[in-house]
Amino acid sequence: VTGYPSNFYHCKPAMATPSHGALPMRTLGRTGLQVSVLGFGASGLGGAFRPIDEGVGIQAVLAAHKAGINYFDTSPFYGLTRSEQVLGQALKDIPKDSFVLSSKVGRYGDNEFDFSAARVTASVTESLQRLQVPHLDIVLCHDIEFGDVEQVVSEALPALHALKARGLVKHVGFSCLPLALIKRVVQRCQPGDIDVVLSYCHNSLNDSSLLDLLPSLGDIGLISASPMSMGLLTPQGTPDWHPAPPAVKDACAKAVAHAASRGSYLPRLALAHSVAHPRVASTLVGMVTPEEVAQNVEAVSRALGVVDDPHAELDAQVLAEVQQILAPVHNVTWPSGRPDNN
Repeated sequence: VTGYPSNFYHCKPAMATPSHGALPMRTLGRTGLQVSVLGFGASGLGGAFRPIDEGVGIQAVLAAHKAGINYFDTSPFYGLTRSEQVLGQALKDIPKDSFVLSSKVGRYGDNEFDFSAARVTASVTESLQRLQVPHLDIVLCHDIEFGDVEQVVSEALPALHALKARGLVKHVGFSCLPLALIKRVVQRCQPGDIDVVLSYCHNSLNDSSLLDLLPSLGDIGLISASPMSMGLLTPQGTPDWHPAPPAVKDACAKAVAHAASRGSYLPRLALAHSVAHPRVASTLVGMVTPEEVAQNVEAVSRALGVVDDPHAELDAQVLAEVQQILAPVHNVTWPSGRPDNN
């Protein structure tokens, strides 16, 4: 959640970082990893969305760890390796057994994808160096809908399992937008080939279709990202390139305005909604300042009953009203990647 108004909690937000351990943990499927329900999405540390002061970004990571966030996710694609570098600098003096770290392979630019075994192997080695760690807890094939899925299955995943056998990677999986492709790849692979799946924009107020996929995942660990649907559920709105249909953009803008008119703030309600389902182990949110960390942690803590929320009744009313506004476009999505992967 970014761009907070003064009424983020219906009052001026407290800037103090909550005490360590405030956030609940969930088990990430068959991996057995315990991850915080709120994860630190490090794409912003690469300056992907706005200019970043690296020192402030490092302080955000430290504040997140202190507040009980133990799951950090990055990729060499984010800021063209800058995210990994900044995150590695931030985490270098923190005991490795106190956090879970994931990165990705296969995507290296807006239109640069390579899921070959050789590139995947080299990519992990490079990420380990930038992140300054001896191993990665999770490595995901990144945005596989843009690549040759057969190559992902026959080259990339076996290469990651070879690295797993060497102790350089603990758990492997993939990320993508189309849910049908997630199901297809899971069915195509052998049991045990995939430990973790990362889905985005499908566990939000406007699209909760990820929950329909749960029976197909078995004990695969599930991570969700983009609870704001890439800006749809924020006052700032979407960038020009956002692929959502106009009807979805219009409905989300109306929902944002309605929440504001009722004295509430839709991104906070959206984040609370996204972290609610126990099968979703962690929800990744982009954060680049200690203030954003504190506010996201507070919002999730209130949503899950870790701390009292005196405005829970109002929030429940506004949430129901917003869901009515979004009902005509609920679960409407958009294509991503190659046509044959949608």
